[in-house]
This record gives sequence, C-alpha cells and structure tokens, in this order.
Amino acid sequence: MKQGRIIKVSGPLILADKMEDARMYDIVRVGAPRLIGEIIELKGDRASIQVYEETAGIGPEEPVFLTGEPLCVELAPGLIGSIYDGIQRPLDVIMERAGEYIVRGVEAEALDRRKKWEFRATAKKGDSVSPGVVLGEVRETPSVVHRILVPWDTSGVIEEIKDGEFTVSQVIAKLKLPGGKAKDLTMMQKWPVRKPRPYKNKMPSQAPLVTGQRIVDTFFPVTKGGVACIPGPFGAGKTVMLHEIAKWADADIIVYIGCGERGNEMTDVLMEFPKLKDPRTGESLMKRSILIANTSNMPVAAREASVYTGITLAEYYRDMGYDVAVMADSTSRWAEALREMSGRLEEMPGEEGYPAYLGMRIAQFYERAGRVVTLGNLECQRVNVSTCQKRDQETDQSSDHPVIQSSNGGREGSLSVIGAVSPPGGDFSDPVVQSTLRVVKVFWGLEDKLAYKRHFPAINWLSSYSLYLDNIRDYMGKNIAGDFLQLRGEAMGILQKEDELLEIARLVGVEALSVADRLTLEVARSLREDFLHQNAFDPVDVHSSLKKQYRMLKLIMEFYRDSSEKIKGGATVEEVVASPVREKMRKAKFMPEQEI
Repeated sequence: MKQGRIIKVSGPLILADKMEDARMYDIVRVGAPRLIGEIIELKGDRASIQVYEETAGIGPEEPVFLTGEPLCVELAPGLIGSIYDGIQRPLDVIMERAGEYIVRGVEAEALDRRKKWEFRATAKKGDSVSPGVVLGEVRETPSVVHRILVPWDTSGVIEEIKDGEFTVSQVIAKLKLPGGKAKDLTMMQKWPVRKPRPYKNKMPSQAPLVTGQRIVDTFFPVTKGGVACIPGPFGAGKTVMLHEIAKWADADIIVYIGCGERGNEMTDVLMEFPKLKDPRTGESLMKRSILIANTSNMPVAAREASVYTGITLAEYYRDMGYDVAVMADSTSRWAEALREMSGRLEEMPGEEGYPAYLGMRIAQFYERAGRVVTLGNLECQRVNVSTCQKRDQETDQSSDHPVIQSSNGGREGSLSVIGAVSPPGGDFSDPVVQSTLRVVKVFWGLEDKLAYKRHFPAINWLSSYSLYLDNIRDYMGKNIAGDFLQLRGEAMGILQKEDELLEIARLVGVEALSVADRLTLEVARSLREDFLHQNAFDPVDVHSSLKKQYRMLKLIMEFYRDSSEKIKGGATVEEVVASPVREKMRKAKFMPEQEI
C-alpha cells in the first residue's frame, strides 16, 4: 500500500507530503492508529487531510496510507432501522466492541455480512439489463420492500439468477457484459457520497408532503421532492418540529441526520422512534427510518460527511421508487465545520468567516432533492419489451408499495429535504440562512416570542412562505376540495389584517375599532388558537389529515361569513361570538375528522 508522511498536525487537519498518487476526496488512513481521513486539498505532492477522529497524539513523520477510494457508503438490505455515525459506522456494533464512547481507529462494517435475506428474483435468465433495472426484491422490514438494482456502471445479459437466502456479499446473479466478460452481482453496492446518484430526468413536484401539522400543510406546504428550511433561535422548537415531521410525514422512508446538535436531542429520537407506531402500517417507526448521529461532542470534520452520507442513502431508496424525506438538524453546524476547516486551510474568508464557497456547498446539498424518473425500464425493454413490461407490472402489483410508472419509462421516486438552520441570536441575516433561502422554496420562520407564549409550532405566519402553492393546486382540487386554497388565501388575509389592526388598537384601543374590524380580530384569534396552535401531547391533535384541516378551516371561515352578515344586520360582536359554533370551533382540533 502506498503511503505518505505527516509534516503538520492542526486539530482535525493534517498536512502530508509524498502524496503524488493521491486524488481529491480519497480516503486515507492516518498514523499508527489508522484514523480515517479524507483529502480536501492537493498542492503538488502535498495533501491536506480532514480527519474524522480525534488526532491527539498524532505527530510529524508518521505514515499516511492511501486507499485509492473516495468516501463511500454501502447500499444493500439492512440499512432500515440502523443508527450510523457520520461516516456510516453502525453505533450499536461499536458500542458492543468498545463501550459507550467511540474509540479512535475502531472499524465496523456498515452492513452485517452474516445475516441472510430472502431474495426473490423478478428478472430472469436471458434478460438484457442496464443500470437501475430491478433484479429482484427482499422484504427488508414489514413496511419496506428492498428492490435490488443493477449497479449504475453495469449492463449486459443475465446468464444466471436465482431465488433463495443470501448474505449481502454473496452472488445472486451473473451477467455477460458487452465485451464478453462475465460479472458477478451481489445485493450490495457502494456509492461515493459526494456524487449524486443518476436518474433519467427530473419532474415538477405536484403532490404535497403531508406532515399532519396544520400550519405547514394548509398555509406553507412542501411537496414530495421539495426543499424547505426551518430557521429559528435557540428554544424556538426546530428540533421538535423536525421530530414531528419525521414521525408523521407521509413519506415511505425517513432519513434523520443529527448533524452537530446536542446529544440529548438525538437521544430523544433514539428513545422515541422505536416506541412510536407508524400510522400506516402499525409497525415501529424505526421500520422505515435511518438515523445518522453526529452530535456536537463528536469530531467536527465528520459533520460535513454526515449530510452527504444521509442524502446518499436517501437517493438509493428514491431510486427504488419510494418517496423519501431527509431531515437535517442542523445545517448551521455543518457550515460551522466548513468554516473551521477553511480557517485551518488558511483560505480567504467570506462573510462572517464562512468560506466563500458556502453558498455553492449548500446549493449542491439541497439540489439533490426532487421528484425524478429513475433509470431502468426503458433500457430493460430494448430487447424483450413485452416480457419486461409484463413482469414489471406484475412486480408492482405484488409489492406493498406499488411502483409508480412514468409515462416515459422508469419508476417515479421523490426525495424531499428539510433542513433546520440555527442562526446566532435568531438573526435571519446570517450567511447560512441567506444562502439557504436562495435555494429552498419553503421558509418556516420560527419566532422565540411565539415559543415563549407556548404557541407551538412557533412558525411566524406573517414572515413564512411557500412557493409550491401553484404546484399542489390540482392535487388539492382533485383529492381534498376545489376551494381549499381559496379558503387558505382568505384566512391568510385575515391574519395579515389582524397585524395591521393590532397596531391601530395599541394607539387608540380596541373599542375604537369598527364592529367589522373587531370581528376580524376575533376570527383571527380563532385561526391562531383553534387552527394554527397544535398540541403534540394530545393523541388526536398531534396529527391532522388534509381533510380534517380543510373542514376545520371551512368551519372558521363560514363562521366569519355568517357573522359578517349578522353584523350588517345590526348584531354586536359579543352576540356573534357567543354563538354555539364558536365552541365547536374550539373543540374541533380534538375531534375525529368525521365529527367536524
């Protein structure tokens, strides 16, 4: 194995020479403990290496071993339900070997090489296959069917494929490549985390990602394949909001990335998720979740790797035709890691010390989201169109999660990304927030004043926005109600009018307002307290379906219209507020959908 030599150590950054054979982003092993590092800069035969483990005790003249490979993740059955660190080392395995703290230099395979999985072939001998074609299926969990795909760099004719029980490293099929050579295929493949996985084409996002949170789904929706950010000050509820979305979002797969946040918050996830039941399957929520834990007391350099590790795992399941949601908590800690490494590299700093390429890195991360047509079916059909198409249809119908076929071939899958941002002091002019807002289309701005009033979710309805309203208009009209977005617009108008009226009321008093304006304040209060406020500890109010949200909103808006007519007829605000409907509005969020 070729090796270089350490000439300088600066925290997690190591400078080594005799590295003429190295390439950017290659993985190396540093020093006698063989610590994991990644090359982030090359100048001649010198390489700057960010090390993913504590470098104390490492000094000049120690060796650096080259692997010749980039940082990759292992992709195969066994990912669902796993808890990894930032570079895909399974934390449960490490705990068994080294105790409760990660020991330097510890190695653990990301996937169990001994466990056997029941493989059912869906392709057959003689099929011509290319990247993305489904070879077969494995029941990974009761709620996830794992589709084994042909690797991206492989195409040929199947010479042998068989059903049975296999480990992830055993051969399940043999291919004859175009040059005449044979290639063995296993259920496991590797993928470099910094390289987006390929797809056929990207499509507009049209269906909402239903989270069960009324202020999100009704007022500021995000689509399947969309991107959103949740900036807010300390204590405003960013992490809890991400937890709730992870628990209740109607995505097939959840990838939760704890990037640089406090360990106790990640502990809450680890403790709660196994106990929670998936409302769609009744199984544990962990049966469709992957957790990446790289908390604030873990190596700084690994924070950057953790976001790429998580989104690569998500892309893999997207390519199977699933709707995947990624929660990143928080991208600010990732940006801080970039800033630290940039400073140690002595690069020219940008705004507030962040590297000048901060915006580009954030954009590269969020742009891996989207609704796509995957690789696969068109190439499969080149030789045997009718057979492949018939078998794909049969496979789709046999799975618990049917594959959505695109009109131009391939499967449809989506990857949604929701990132929390933690600006110092809640300052939304922070470079990380501003760089994120240039990329995302949904902004859920958290406000500490609402949190102090115990109004949760503490999303400010006046400063937040969503640019996906036009995308979901047809979906809402067909599946919920034709006037859903119209009611939403009217309700937003009332909330905005309330803000104006409160400014006037502070000067002249509420009594000086007209009767119609006082009614507006009362209805706005109902919208805030009875609709936007949600109790995560109530078994009914913790989640609201879109139909329930529509009925609740329609009830409030009909009350507003009827009350406006009564006031025009001479009724007082006190009389209309005393209506029995008002009491029903208060209780609606604690009632089942069909009773509203």
